[in-house]
Amino acid sequence: MLAKITSGAVVGLEAVLITVEVDIASQGLPSFTIVGLPDKAVEESRERVRSAIKNSGAEFPAKRITVNLAPADLPKVGPAYDLPIAFGILVASGQLVLPDEQNIFFGELSLDGSVRHTNGVLSIALLAKEKKLDGLYLPSIDAKEASIIKGVNIYPVPTLLALFHHLTKSSVITPQKHTSFSSFEDSREFDFDMADIQGQEYVKRALEIAAAGGHNLYMQGPPGAGKTMLARALPSILPELTEQEAIEVTKIYSVTGNLPPGQSIIRHRPFRAPHHTTSRIGLIGGGIRPQPGEISLAHRGVLFLDELPEYPRHVIEALRQPVEDGIVHISRAVGSVTYPAKFMLVGAANPCPCGNFGSKTKICHCLPGNISRYQKRISGPMLDRIDLHMYVSEVDVDKLVCTAHDRAESSSIIRQRVQKARNIQLKRFVRIGIHSNGEMTTKMINDNCPLSDEVIAFLRQAVTRMNLSARSYYRMVRMGRTIADLAGEKEIAVIHIAEALQYRPKDNS
Repeated sequence: MLAKITSGAVVGLEAVLITVEVDIASQGLPSFTIVGLPDKAVEESRERVRSAIKNSGAEFPAKRITVNLAPADLPKVGPAYDLPIAFGILVASGQLVLPDEQNIFFGELSLDGSVRHTNGVLSIALLAKEKKLDGLYLPSIDAKEASIIKGVNIYPVPTLLALFHHLTKSSVITPQKHTSFSSFEDSREFDFDMADIQGQEYVKRALEIAAAGGHNLYMQGPPGAGKTMLARALPSILPELTEQEAIEVTKIYSVTGNLPPGQSIIRHRPFRAPHHTTSRIGLIGGGIRPQPGEISLAHRGVLFLDELPEYPRHVIEALRQPVEDGIVHISRAVGSVTYPAKFMLVGAANPCPCGNFGSKTKICHCLPGNISRYQKRISGPMLDRIDLHMYVSEVDVDKLVCTAHDRAESSSIIRQRVQKARNIQLKRFVRIGIHSNGEMTTKMINDNCPLSDEVIAFLRQAVTRMNLSARSYYRMVRMGRTIADLAGEKEIAVIHIAEALQYRPKDNS
């Protein structure tokens, strides 16, 4: 007898429908074969399914069983096919009747028949909604994660036996209720607050602009000036994730298995800080079976690269295209995938090998050639893709020794201004599909950033005197738009472009 069960496979971050065909032949020696380009984890499902069926009190047929995972030319990876294979065997052997509704079955089985946590549930739920299927049967531990998708009937399956009773109507599984995005609270506590950082008002202002518009940031200065602490305080002033952004981020973490235990959706913007020994594949993504890298895990958040010149040059240069395009394409023999990578790049570096070049209190012992070579580890084209550049100098001792009355502005106050500016941008771009000024393309800048004759004359003079590239010109306009949003101004004024110019290095090439 032949049974066809619908399941799903995650390719990259998107899911596709998989048909699990189970045929039980009455003739031939007992066997259990799985075809359709299965990997080792799928092949091992034979033992998991056999034990799960027996330990659930059902009968495992001692006949020739053939399972085909269609389409056959798509590699099948992971243990998520255990549940549909077991269900297909029960239907093909006559122990269960296939329901009239079209459902997706997805989940890994334990030997005792319980259904375990499986990665990629959110992508499968989105697939069920896209294809307008009747229901989705998945591990009960993952039901809340899938319930964020409205319009999908989610059936939490604790065990194979519970599924058996549900389909025989002896004990019905109650569908998981839809969980609204507003019911999830961002209760994250931040390790650093802007109020804990004395001085550096100029840098804090740059961080505020970067957070409001999603701009890239580069800090250079001697050791101990506070570059790392400033970067790690940045998440405390970032705007809240929108529902669409939260689903995008959660989908990445769900597929890669990085979703924290007990957490069904990511509510705060990611902050990734990989070590400088991270490989290119670890940062960009890839592998034999392509997986997202750190830039995709930082999607809609911050990628902080401390000691940027210490990263291998080819690793830094690999960031050029993702920083510009917001996506990364990975091609391998098994196929090609595209991952989102819209992140804020925040880099920190010492000005020289010893770190004291430009210091007010310490002497630099580096030779001019060594300083030049150290700074040139980051290429000009890469620096040109960074919006805000600043030198972080040492903090005066008078500012370090302060009273509670002299405490700096807190992150919560700054975050309110940032959120207000980001709300303006969300309203402006509601029909375009982007979320911040930093994502604007050249055409979007021309359409959404009208400039007065006075501003154009000022920009023309600035480009000529500072020898700025065309890319730098448009990045200045984007920053000017963000500064105007922070000020609550509808039009970009000369004062906004002038402030943006302070953060652009002069191009000496």
